Amino acid sequence: MLTEIERERYQRHLTLAEIGERGQELLSQARVLVIGAGGLGSPALLYLAAAGVGTIGIVEDDGVDVSNLQRQILFGEGSIGVSKAEESKRRLSDLNPFASITLHEMRFSPQNALDILSEYDLVLDGSDNFSTRYLANDACVIRGIPLISGSIDRFEGQVSVFATSGGPCYRCLFPEMPDPALVPSCAEAGVLGVLPGVIGSLMATEAIKLICKIGETLVGRLLRYDALSMRFAEFSISRDPECPMCGRNAWRELFESYEFACQTEPLEITSSELDEAMLLVDVREASEFRVQPSRGLLMSMSELDSRIAELPRDRTIVFLCASGVRSLNAAKMLSQQGFSNVRSLAGGLQKNPDLTA
Repeated sequence: MLTEIERERYQRHLTLAEIGERGQELLSQARVLVIGAGGLGSPALLYLAAAGVGTIGIVEDDGVDVSNLQRQILFGEGSIGVSKAEESKRRLSDLNPFASITLHEMRFSPQNALDILSEYDLVLDGSDNFSTRYLANDACVIRGIPLISGSIDRFEGQVSVFATSGGPCYRCLFPEMPDPALVPSCAEAGVLGVLPGVIGSLMATEAIKLICKIGETLVGRLLRYDALSMRFAEFSISRDPECPMCGRNAWRELFESYEFACQTEPLEITSSELDEAMLLVDVREASEFRVQPSRGLLMSMSELDSRIAELPRDRTIVFLCASGVRSLNAAKMLSQQGFSNVRSLAGGLQKNPDLTA
């Protein structure tokens, strides 16, 4: 039963016949996991907490950088350098003290995904890489938990609902993961600051509808938004009986078979393992150089292929970037082209601020 304080707080919801007291009680009982507290996670988390979702889990292991503030509205100037997870909890608890916020300050990985999901009954994926996106889908299919998936790129975004009973999963639409090295990050391609606000709000809307069992959700539909033309487009998605994850001959071992872009690999190296003989190569874009590395070569990811002849083959090369994702892709790229001594700095410059001047 709602308390009088809760009735006052959620009065506008209680007025809606489609939600009312029963719907608000369902929201207070809901357990929702949000993967990523970045551009998409920020608006989704704010609206879920404001709506009265009782338990909100956040998977996030990154810190707040000044470049996040253009679109990640959970944070402000005072948040720079602080844990995104801790700052999110502080902000959401201030917005709605009735919401219980659970933090998972770790990368979402094949090793922990199923354990984390066991605590929740709905998942919103606001991650920014394909490895996590596919992992979230596959884990939700195995656990039987609905997944609301959103993504953004430059001026466009999309959102859909996957892994519901009888509905398609993400792999029904995109069976195989693309090569991460061929997909530009937000830092490389750019993103309109308000775009994740639109898509993240749509994700929260779908969550509320699913929890309250109202309206027509995006199960079996992909909604795409183009901010430049201010147009929405809708595409039908059918469940694929041959889907490698949810089809009749599903290969569940797929769950363990990722080359997970964010996990520690042999190509990665920690700052304690660096020495003066190694060549540091920063693959960030020029627009990111608020703080430059204290030593090494600047060669952005977008120009790496055309400048590869400049790199020595008789010296250990360590690639750097903001978080360690692009640098790992760069190391893989050179390794595939015959370079035997290439490494990526684990955690990037965000985790190793001592390497910046």
